[in-house]
This record gives sequence, C-alpha cells and structure tokens, in this order.
Amino acid sequence: MTGKYKFLLLAGLIAFASCSFTSKTFQDPDKDKLLIQLITYVLDQGHFEPQDINDDFSNRVFDDYLDQLDPFKRYFYQSDIEDFEAYRSQIDDQLQELDLTFFNLTHERLLERIEESKKIYEDILDKPFDFTVDEDFNADYESLDFVKNKRDLKERWRKQLKFSTIANYDEAIELNETEDEKKSLEQLEEEAREQTKESLDELYDFIDDRRRQDWFAVYINAVVEEFDPHTYYFAPTDKERFDMRMSGEFEGIGARLQKRMDMITVNEIISGGPAWKQNKLEVGDQILKVRQEDEEEPVTIVGMRLDDAIKFIKGPKGTKVTLTLKKVDGTIEDLTITRDVVLIEETYAKSSTVKKDDKIYGVINLPGFYAKFDEYNKRNAASDVKKEIEMLKAQGAEGLVLDLRNNGGGSLQTVVDMVGLFIKKGPVVQVRTTGEAKEVLADEDQSIYWDGPLVVLVNELSASASEILAAAMQDYKRAIIIGSEQTYGKGTVQNVLDLNRMVRNNSNGDMGAIKFTTQKYYRINGGSVQLKGVESDIVVPDRYKYIGIGERTYDRPLEWDQIDSADFTVWENYFDFDGAIEKSRARMANNEQLSLIDQNAKWINDIRENEQYSLNYQKYKDRLEKNEEEAKRFEKLSDYNTNLTFNSLPYELTLMEKDSVLKEKRERWHESLAKDVYVEEALNVLNDLKIAYAIKPKVASSVKN
Repeated sequence: MTGKYKFLLLAGLIAFASCSFTSKTFQDPDKDKLLIQLITYVLDQGHFEPQDINDDFSNRVFDDYLDQLDPFKRYFYQSDIEDFEAYRSQIDDQLQELDLTFFNLTHERLLERIEESKKIYEDILDKPFDFTVDEDFNADYESLDFVKNKRDLKERWRKQLKFSTIANYDEAIELNETEDEKKSLEQLEEEAREQTKESLDELYDFIDDRRRQDWFAVYINAVVEEFDPHTYYFAPTDKERFDMRMSGEFEGIGARLQKRMDMITVNEIISGGPAWKQNKLEVGDQILKVRQEDEEEPVTIVGMRLDDAIKFIKGPKGTKVTLTLKKVDGTIEDLTITRDVVLIEETYAKSSTVKKDDKIYGVINLPGFYAKFDEYNKRNAASDVKKEIEMLKAQGAEGLVLDLRNNGGGSLQTVVDMVGLFIKKGPVVQVRTTGEAKEVLADEDQSIYWDGPLVVLVNELSASASEILAAAMQDYKRAIIIGSEQTYGKGTVQNVLDLNRMVRNNSNGDMGAIKFTTQKYYRINGGSVQLKGVESDIVVPDRYKYIGIGERTYDRPLEWDQIDSADFTVWENYFDFDGAIEKSRARMANNEQLSLIDQNAKWINDIRENEQYSLNYQKYKDRLEKNEEEAKRFEKLSDYNTNLTFNSLPYELTLMEKDSVLKEKRERWHESLAKDVYVEEALNVLNDLKIAYAIKPKVASSVKN
C-alpha cells in the first residue's frame, strides 16, 4: 500500500477543525457492517478527493489486501488465490451491500493456513540445516509467486528459516571463539535453530492473540488507504496509541511492557513516572495478577493479550493498582502503585547551549508538533519551544538552530503558532478544501520571540508540519534551511473523527476512529510541498539520499499543484543569506566527513538492492567479510568529533540532580551533537549570519507578493 520503503511518521499533519457529519446517524446490530457504513459514508462526504468505488477500485483493494495478509507468500497457495479471484471485481459491490463474504473467506482461510504453518516450521526446525550445500535465498518477496502445492510451500519455509538460522549460526560461531569452553559446530547449529524457533514461537504467540476485529481492521485499511496514503482507520486500541503519541502523555504507572510467550514483562521504566518515583518495580519483573483498589479479587493476566493486560494496569490519575509480581530474583510479591499522568519525555522539545568562536548559540531539537487536542493550551510544541527560546536568550544565545530532522509532523495549529515566534505577523500557510475558497492561516501576534540568526535543519523524513515551518521561514527569508535535497513531500491535512459520534444508541462497543485527508496546504508563495517537499538552501548528503523515500514513493499520492500567492512581506532585518550560503557550500566541498557520508549512502543502497543471499555458510561468510572490509573505510564517520561542548539549561541541570535517567539521556544527546557534522555546519552558518548582521546596516527590504 505504501511505496518501496515504509517509514512511519509520527502523525502526519492533523488539523483541529471538527468534522461534522450530523446530518446522518447509523445503526446496525452487526459491528463489522456498521463500521463499513460509517467509513464509506465519511470518506464519500469528507475526503479531499473522494474515490469512485468501482471495479478498478476493487482490483486495487484486492491486490493490496492480500499483500498485507501474506507479504512473504508463505501461507496461501495459488489455489487459495484462485478462490479469492472470484471476488476481485466484487469488493466494491460488497462494500455497498454490506456483504462480508470476501473478508470472511480470506479470514477463515488465513487462520487455517496459519495453523497449518505451525507444524511446517516446527518440523523443519527439528532437523539440522546443512550449510555446506550450494543454494540461494531470494529476499525479494514481491517477485515471488504463490506456491502450487504443499511440497513447494515447505521448501519456501525451509529456505526462509535457513536464512534466519544462518545469521544466528554466524553470531554463535563468533561468540564461541571468545569462550574458554568451545562448542562443536553441531551444537552451535542446534542452538541457532532453537533461537530461530523461539522467534517464530513469539511471532505466533502474537498472531494467536489477534482477534477477528484486528484482522477486520486490516481489511478496512486496505479499503481506506486506496483514497490516499494518509487515510487510516484506527481500531480502538490504535486510537489510544495515536492520542498518546500526539499529546506525549498518558495516565498509568509509567512502565513499558512486552509479552514474551505467556508472560507480561516490564521492558522499561519511564523516567519521572509513578513507578520510577517509587523505585520498586524493575525491568524484567513479570506481572502475574492485577487488582484494582475497589476490587477484592485480582485478575490473572498470564496468557492475556498485551493490549487487554495494559487496560487493567493503566487507569485514571490518583487511583491505585496492585500488581502481583514475579521479581527478577524469582520471589513473588505484591506492589501497589498510585497512577499518575506519565509524560513521555522523548516526545518533547529540548534545547542546549554551545559556545563557538566566543559566541553562545542555542540548539532546539523538536521531535514532533505535539498537542493535546482537547486541552490545547495545557501543553503544545509551540509553547514549549517559546519557553526554550526565552531560556536560551537568558543564557546569551546569539543564534538559534531548530532541528526538525526526522520530525514527522503533528498539529496544524501548533505549527502556525510556532512560525509566529519568528515573525512579526503575517500568513503562515494556505489551506484549500475541495469546492471551497482557500483559507490563509496567519500569525496575528505582533510579538517576535526570536529575531536573531536562525537555521532550520531538515532531512527527507521531515514531513508535513515540519515542511510548513521550513517553507514559511524560507519564503519570509527568515532562516536558512540546511538538509537533504528535499523534505518528505507531504502536503495534505488530515482530520481525526471519532466514529462513535455518528452512532445512536451504540450497543456494538467502541467503533474506533478514522483519520482522513480533508485538505491540501500550500506555501505562502502559492506552491504545494506535495511530492516536491521543501528544497534546502544548503544541500548536504545524508544516509537516505539514494534509498528513495518520501511521499513520491507511495502508490497513490495526491498530485502537486499551485495556487495564488498570499500577501506577505519578507523579513525586514538584514542577514547576508546569499553570502552565508556561498561560504557554506565552499566549506562543504572540502569537507571529508560529508564526502564520506555520501559514499556511505551509496554503498548502503547497493547492499540493500542485492536481495539474493547464499545459504552456503562459507559463501555467506565471505560476503559478510567483504562487506565488513568495505565498511572499514567508513569507520571515520563514527570517529568524527567537532570538539564542541554542549550544555543543558540551568532548569534541566537542577532536574538532572534528582533524575539519573534524564541525565544519562542528555549526556548521550550532547555526545551525539558533538559528533554531528550537520549541527557543526549549522553553527558555522549562524556565525556567518551573525558577523554579516553585525557589520552590515539594516536594509528595508520589504517586498510585497
């Protein structure tokens, strides 16, 4: 459904405007049919470019749905596909008639084939692999056909499992060489097979946990993603995760959990959360039972689905939950924790100061344009960045780097507010809804919170809201954009609609939500960033350059177009942008580190495109050693150091005295900044801008567009 490479963005670009579909309500005792009714109606009435649900649409859904069900082509036979083919051009009719025949057939057949495959992989992994045989494995699954019989299916499984095991086998051999007591190759091969089997057992444990509604969500998404790559159905648990990512917080005990076999295990303690403050829950503890404060009997969660177990453990702020734990040391004990709001620190903006050429500069890293939709003024990315700027100014910062690399976007309102921190007032972005006049979203606040030199760092994973900010800064000539040739290229706006709002007297339970494209946005100069992204003023090589990612790699993205420019005035204060850009290009032309990064990116892409692997261990090892030898010329990349020292702001230093986890995270971040050639060049550009600003008179360069 997506392009050749699948990269998950934080949330895309989400508008705060409410979607109103109050003219019609829905009722159906069958939850699946009700869901189809709701979603097809919403997309027909509200999507930016509604699709004709016809035979062509049906064909596309058919192919993409089966690709999602069996991407490695190791469950279905060709005869299964032939059975399904009878419905290839009927999916559109079945959607309109609320007919679930196609889904029911594929779902039941898939479960049947999955059950059969358990014995296949167990039988294969019961016998030793012969790694002296000359045979190859093709990892290009898209080029494979579905098998015709059970013998061919077993052979496909055998090669896939042998490929997984040969990697384990190689690691085991390397580890064995460091041990005092050596194991035989037969023992190492057996352990490698057992490791593969454990991984498959965990996968099938996860598959067994999936319910019909989970598989139905896969079918629904195969339908809705035909409208565009960013239209998506959220099942109830997915909607909770989406809200959490957008707000950066949730209410619970503050622990990340995972399921291994039947046991729910603590995987991470979230810094600053209730469990962290209490300091009694440990990573590796297994949770056996959960008891709420108003209940006498605990609920056993051993063997329970992870999502269901989490529902028992999470809960409102101030309530207590008692966990029966099997501790890391094997003892059993009860632990009562008072739930609270847990902040996911990695979500939020953070900043650092750095000294270069006797000048202090600030670096702000922004992972996403987060906000709580229902409590926008409580906390959002714009207000957090504003606070960081004020504190950086208090430390004497003379220039600012805003790092939006890998920032997948977020709230539309937030990016409008954030652009307002850097301009006096004026338009930020233009938004168009099908059949309506364009809307210009503007900053109306005359205040400027940062009027000094500004550099914005981007890469090919900077998307949507990141692109709006970068484009506005570029159009206003307010900042220099440094990064990849272009950003992600996502020029659309999505709304999230709670489907429960449309159901009267709902007895079907939570219906989930749908995120769908309602608008396209445009730069204030009239150009769209859709597909083309934002082109950097200073282009630097990065690891994604040759891989080919972004909106343009998706199957059915919306097209690029252009509208009239908005009325805006470029930045009044004089910065010699052209001079700074020219100096930067000259520096980069002679930068060995950047040249090496470009060579490394080409080499990585070459390796990725070679999807044929030998299952003969000697040939497999020879290829690894050849790659390792070639990789040695790129070792200098990790050795690079700018010799710059980055420091936390005073308020964080105070927090770090009590929070060793935060201290460790910041130290790691500062260490990575000190090795970051892109940040180093951004600081060089700030320095050039600062010098130019100091020696040049201010020029009134207002230009009306």
